[in-house]
Amino acid sequence: MPRKKTQPKKEKSKGIFLELKDKYKSKDKQTKNFTFLYFIIAFIVIAFINSYFFKSEVKTVPYSEFKEYIAKGKISDVVIDTETIQGMLTLDDGKKTKFLTSRVEDPDLVKELQKYNIKFAGYYENKFFKAIVSWVLPFAVIFLIWNFLMRRMGGAPSSVLNFGKSRGKIYGEDEIKTTFDDVAGVDEAKEELKEIIEYLRTPDKFLSIGGKIPKGILLVGPPGTGKTLLAKAVAGEAKAPFFSMSGSDFVEMFVGVGASRVRDLFAQAQEKAPCIIFIDELDALGKARGMNPLSSHDEREQTLNQLLAEMDGFDTKAGVIIMGATNRPEILDPALLRPGRFDRHVLVDRPDINGREEILKVHIRDVKIAKDVDLKVVAARTPGFVGADLASLVNESALLAVRKGKTAVTMAEFEEAIDRVMAGLEKKQRVMSKKEKEIIAYHETGHALIAEFLETTDPVHKISIIPRGISALGYTLQLPTEDRYLMTETELLDRLCVLLGGRVAEEIIFEEVSTGAHNDLGRATDIAKSMVKEYGMSKKLGYVTFERERKPLFLDLSPSFGTKDYSEETAREIDNEVRRIIEESYERVKTTLNDKRALLGKVAHTLLEKETIGGEELRVLIKESKGENEKDKHREEADRPH
Repeated sequence: MPRKKTQPKKEKSKGIFLELKDKYKSKDKQTKNFTFLYFIIAFIVIAFINSYFFKSEVKTVPYSEFKEYIAKGKISDVVIDTETIQGMLTLDDGKKTKFLTSRVEDPDLVKELQKYNIKFAGYYENKFFKAIVSWVLPFAVIFLIWNFLMRRMGGAPSSVLNFGKSRGKIYGEDEIKTTFDDVAGVDEAKEELKEIIEYLRTPDKFLSIGGKIPKGILLVGPPGTGKTLLAKAVAGEAKAPFFSMSGSDFVEMFVGVGASRVRDLFAQAQEKAPCIIFIDELDALGKARGMNPLSSHDEREQTLNQLLAEMDGFDTKAGVIIMGATNRPEILDPALLRPGRFDRHVLVDRPDINGREEILKVHIRDVKIAKDVDLKVVAARTPGFVGADLASLVNESALLAVRKGKTAVTMAEFEEAIDRVMAGLEKKQRVMSKKEKEIIAYHETGHALIAEFLETTDPVHKISIIPRGISALGYTLQLPTEDRYLMTETELLDRLCVLLGGRVAEEIIFEEVSTGAHNDLGRATDIAKSMVKEYGMSKKLGYVTFERERKPLFLDLSPSFGTKDYSEETAREIDNEVRRIIEESYERVKTTLNDKRALLGKVAHTLLEKETIGGEELRVLIKESKGENEKDKHREEADRPH
């Protein structure tokens, strides 16, 4: 039998895209038909109102019968119109109803009405008023209902007629009070932006020597580091109008609206020049085209294309500076980042210890602070905190002081606020059995002792068995002595040992393990995997990296899927190496805690009594234990026969 010709893959893919295109076109037609359907429904509703609400029940009779009813005396209260005759008709059962008949040229009609003593009158109907009542009034009611629904959906009805207008907030030269004095901890970023301010103030100084200022400046960094605040500070320092808009404000369900808004935004900016256009969350608008063809958004891509065209179309001599902010620079379209567009990238990174101290000084300006507050200690205790975290910390401290009835915020409130932000809210009322508390005490003591005995780990600041947050039954808080940007293999192994300390302590004391180490084991496994797959710290696999997944630069998000470009045999070796690293660390921790079993019990019992132990108190207990061990050694040597 002859084989059927198979369609090439390229033609198949083209066919799929054509089907999708036709599908989207059919959806547009359906949308238009659906909109037209609204008008048909409205017309039917108005006709129904006219038929049933503006017309009462009237019996229509022929003119000949009308004449007979006159003779029989069944007609009364006749109203003669130019085209009709109306009145009351008495039925055979004695009931009365309205009747209507067409008017016929009958000169004897008036004589007959007078003959039978029937009251009659002429009437001229105002058809214009009737048309207003029957047609305009229902349309007005429908418009009011539509107006109400539009306001409930969050948009003013006038905005429907101005879809293509820019929704950017415009701040005048004197409206923005934010300056560089309100921004701390990002000195490098401020230095990068000072020449932009100088250009907006005195552009002639740059143009006189032929210098061109960058068209676009992209602020990149983790969430909460102050990118938006920095952009406002630039406008405040330069005393220039400031157009603020989010990337999502451009994109609408109607095709072409986003591109129209981009054109309108740049047209307004040209009129207000020199000025600054700030687009926050640029990744919502500038995502790379073609990343996922099946879920592409034509409206978003048209808006992006218009933005690219506008950035090419205007000259920096007009004094319009475009600033964007994003925490996802890796997904932006390359055309958006090329020279001539967003060609200057300013990193707004997490502040170091000195930066955190400066940020705290900014946020405590309007807060009453006690003399015992040491901002250096607070900054040292908050590694990894960004400006938004520190602002929340200061506010939380002030709220705690008010709750306790104090007139100023003391160091105790700052300490409590740090614990609350990092570990969660205390749950002292949670009822736990004595056995559970004992397991938690030994678990946290295991973490703390391993952290104290290893050389490269951060010193312990506090141990607690008070439940906090959603699932933390206890915690061991370590205080870094300095900000770290690199980790050696020894430091990673020591950190892995600290994570395993709690599980090993449970196993030594109770000869069984609990579910409390679930999070510790997950973090330990992640460290071991990173050592093998990313950092090339496996002698067996060599200096090779196996990590090919695209991860966010500034967001702590693990990718949901990824492709691996290595064989199953290599994957098996990776698993074996990860298991080896964890098992060797486990044996190391077990040996250390077995040697310090007496100290483990002593610290755990102290923790059960006090529920919270500070770092200094822990180190005192360790020194006392060392002193007791030395005394025991001397006694053993003295008891030996010479």
